[in-house]
Amino acid sequence: MEKIGIFYGSTTGTTKDIASRIGKVLGVSARDIHDVGNADVNTVDNYDCLLLGSSTWGSGDLQDDWYDFIEKLKKKDLTGKRIGFFGCGDADSYPDTFCDALRVLYDDLQSSGCIFIGSYKPEDYYVTDSLINKDGEFVGLAIDEVNESDKTDTRIKSWTELIKAESK
Repeated sequence: MEKIGIFYGSTTGTTKDIASRIGKVLGVSARDIHDVGNADVNTVDNYDCLLLGSSTWGSGDLQDDWYDFIEKLKKKDLTGKRIGFFGCGDADSYPDTFCDALRVLYDDLQSSGCIFIGSYKPEDYYVTDSLINKDGEFVGLAIDEVNESDKTDTRIKSWTELIKAESK
């Protein structure tokens, strides 16, 4: 498997926790899990595969720490790097923008030269509109710790199996 770096933005700690849980399932060392609020964007050069995580705020906005980091990341040549997305949201209170931050990251990196991985057919979700890509799949792993925390471990396990298969 390729060298994986996990980069996340977290305000309340939920996305940080999910990043850590994903890291444990994939065998990613804690030193390879980075908070974008204090990470140097050049750190991405150390990895073949980047897993990018953000919670969604407001009307589908990125977590605040992502704004500076994504602007710098968009300027990098990410040709050949595999990039997957994960995020947290509240599908019950914000069904129209559930995990839309993933869509923002996905759209921002369209011209970066990267290869997107980790998209999947949404199963057992009652909100699916905001994250769908051109193939009718979620652009990344959507987690709802507010309303469906009982499904988180299963969703992480299923998604990380995709990541393992797509990052060889």
